[in-house]
Amino acid sequence: MSNLSQPFEFCDTVSPEDAPRLSQLFEQCFNGPQGTSDRYVNAVGLENFHILRENSGNIMGALATLPMGQWFGGKRVAMTGIAAVGIAPEYRGTGSALFLMQQTLQELYAKGVAISVLFPATQRLYRKVGYEQGGSLYTWELPTHAIQGQGRSQSSAQDSLPIAAIDPTEHLRCHALQYEVAPLNNGNLDRHRFIWKTISEPQAKEAIYAYLIGNPDQPEGYIFFSQHTRETDSFLKIKDWAALTPAALTSLWTFIASHRSQIHQVQWRGGALAPLTLGLSEQSAKIKASSCWLLRIVNLQQALQQRGYPPHLETELHLDVRDELLPNNGRFILSINKGSATVTPGGSGALQLDIRGLAPLYTSLFTPQQLQLAGLLEGTEVTLAQAAEIFAGNTPWMADFF
Repeated sequence: MSNLSQPFEFCDTVSPEDAPRLSQLFEQCFNGPQGTSDRYVNAVGLENFHILRENSGNIMGALATLPMGQWFGGKRVAMTGIAAVGIAPEYRGTGSALFLMQQTLQELYAKGVAISVLFPATQRLYRKVGYEQGGSLYTWELPTHAIQGQGRSQSSAQDSLPIAAIDPTEHLRCHALQYEVAPLNNGNLDRHRFIWKTISEPQAKEAIYAYLIGNPDQPEGYIFFSQHTRETDSFLKIKDWAALTPAALTSLWTFIASHRSQIHQVQWRGGALAPLTLGLSEQSAKIKASSCWLLRIVNLQQALQQRGYPPHLETELHLDVRDELLPNNGRFILSINKGSATVTPGGSGALQLDIRGLAPLYTSLFTPQQLQLAGLLEGTEVTLAQAAEIFAGNTPWMADFF
């Protein structure tokens, strides 16, 4: 697939001969030590990379696409994650990054992908192609000594579940548990295999530990973690966790607290409001770092119809959408009935917005009233109230970085 008006070509097929150049490109773009990107390229898979070539054949830039799902309103939406967007320094400033993203999105639309998500190094580039803030990823930290004696209702030892070590490579045993918890949280992923690899496979000088919580034949939770030493202390880094029951959550905290003689801090990723902290008696956990991920509505009809909605609603919302890149333009009627939606052309266009403004409304990150104040949409008070009820939900977050 190419564009004759540009001095470069978009390629959605990458050959094994391209792999060394891809690795070199990513190491330079992302300040990686020599040889470290080979593992990344192999883990993602060459079939998931797209490259930009100069007319001479030189690779100018590349990105990875990760086909996944993402949960909104309790339903899975087909999502493609964009990762490792890199342009060689000698080609920056030529419009190549913008062209690479435009061509990738057009390809995703042709494939029927509903939405796309990425973690931006800069928001400006991605806003030019229709992405906007969709949710958050926060890093939390908690002193292990603050966990002692805590837990839901000060549960007794009799309430604790057994903890059994497993080989981290046996993460398939945890997929069903993660799949059961993820739909409860807007923005959580139905993960690509690459994400599970980042959880279960150690980085340099790292050991991964994994445990099931509860009966090994029917576990109620799990945890993957690694242990690290800093200049002044040590910390336990939770790479992934799930707790399906209150007993599993209590047992998880009890297990983490058992490390306090050697580990000073525990660290994990979550949202701005972290469900894991509900197992604590006091507000001891602190946010250490934060970032936003961006979302793009790729196929408006598919995105709105695949999402879940409040089950009691039976209503309509009339949209007037502008999209400069993809054929999502025009007026549409979003009809809600018992948690599901249909989208048909037409209507009054009472809620006016561009494709960027739809993203944080779609994910429940901001209310329509907040988005109108930011200049991202426009509607009457009644229309905004309608939209607020339709897109009501918990604040979107994910714990996975890609």
